[in-house]
Amino acid sequence: MLPRLPVCLLISLPVLLVQGSSSIKGSAPASPPPTPSPFGDPTWALGLKLYQSLRSDVSSVNTLFSPLLVASSLGALGTGASGTTASEFQDLLGVSSFAKHSSQTRELLSSALNSFVVSNLTSFHLHTSSAVFSKLVPAVSPAFVKDSKAKFRLQHQPLGKGDSKADLELLQGWVKEGLDGLEGAPLEGEIKAGAGALILVNAVHFKGLWEREFSDDSKDSRIFLGKKYTKVMMMHRAGFYRLYEDVANMVQVLEVPLWGGKASLVLLLPFHVEDLARLDKLLTLELLSKWLENANSTSVAVSLPKANITSTVSLQKHLLALGLTDAWDPKVADFSGVSAGGKGVLHLGNVLHWASMELAAHSGKEEADLEEENIEKPRLFYADHPFIILVKDNVTGALLLMGALDHVEGEPLHDEL
Repeated sequence: MLPRLPVCLLISLPVLLVQGSSSIKGSAPASPPPTPSPFGDPTWALGLKLYQSLRSDVSSVNTLFSPLLVASSLGALGTGASGTTASEFQDLLGVSSFAKHSSQTRELLSSALNSFVVSNLTSFHLHTSSAVFSKLVPAVSPAFVKDSKAKFRLQHQPLGKGDSKADLELLQGWVKEGLDGLEGAPLEGEIKAGAGALILVNAVHFKGLWEREFSDDSKDSRIFLGKKYTKVMMMHRAGFYRLYEDVANMVQVLEVPLWGGKASLVLLLPFHVEDLARLDKLLTLELLSKWLENANSTSVAVSLPKANITSTVSLQKHLLALGLTDAWDPKVADFSGVSAGGKGVLHLGNVLHWASMELAAHSGKEEADLEEENIEKPRLFYADHPFIILVKDNVTGALLLMGALDHVEGEPLHDEL
């Protein structure tokens, strides 16, 4: 049985088939406007660090999470921290301890989160919820609750006096409601929340909408060469997309704008069939920025697997490894801005993230446009082996989603080589 990984989201992807150099009849559509650089954006910095920490576990399969939701929730909770606890939140989000810079980062996250939510039903369909659950804590500050909800859409939910099983049932019920009835993947392990614990929870269901829909005639059964080789449904469509091929690092970078252009899907595909260990370790903000800057609009034939990903992850050990340490210690954690009492009253109990993602063929048009663009000799982007997935906001530049597709469920062919 392959292990399942974490998070809560749902996306729709297309697929195209490519070959040779680009030769185009007619003019290519305009490329999406350039988006802000990943440098200085806490969602990219934190997202990349968390991704590589999650992927350091060799059992990781189909990783997926929202850097924006994680960063904004941590940013909200950090506003209620003081002393070294507050400094650790600031360091984690890559901001200076100066109040002015911290405020700018919070405003950046709040603005990006608002853009993400209000863009629902444009480039994508979205269901998302974030909350901080508290276990047997003193009265929570009304000012903290009001501010975190207004700026970061972070709700406050108290846990009852029940045991860990009751806590988990309450959390999973909240997740299902937040995902519009979608069942989130089960959490491995128990929820161990003692008195004074704060548990941050994010849930996101994301379904991207393409500019052009993939017709039934453009789908067929192919082999996906993942953790296990499986027979899956592949989708194909040719079009004009931003593409960059890094020969030195042997990776193709494809950017496909979603309906309306407010968000784009970015796919990182190794040239050859391999697992993602090499590419995972290769990623840096500098390299990602270079790839996105160098991508040019050209004719591309894309082929993608039709797949569903549902994952759930506990980020506690990963955040500890990234330097957030005092917040978990009941003796030294200082959340005096959340509830009066100073150190030793509240502490961080866990950070949980549910997500589901669908790679499908849907477009944003009411009537599907199935007509193929007039293209000759397109470049080939044939995703029949593991690849990395990013979804970026083209308005604010924030990293909305990040993950990896290692395996697609389907008819098994043989054991992993």
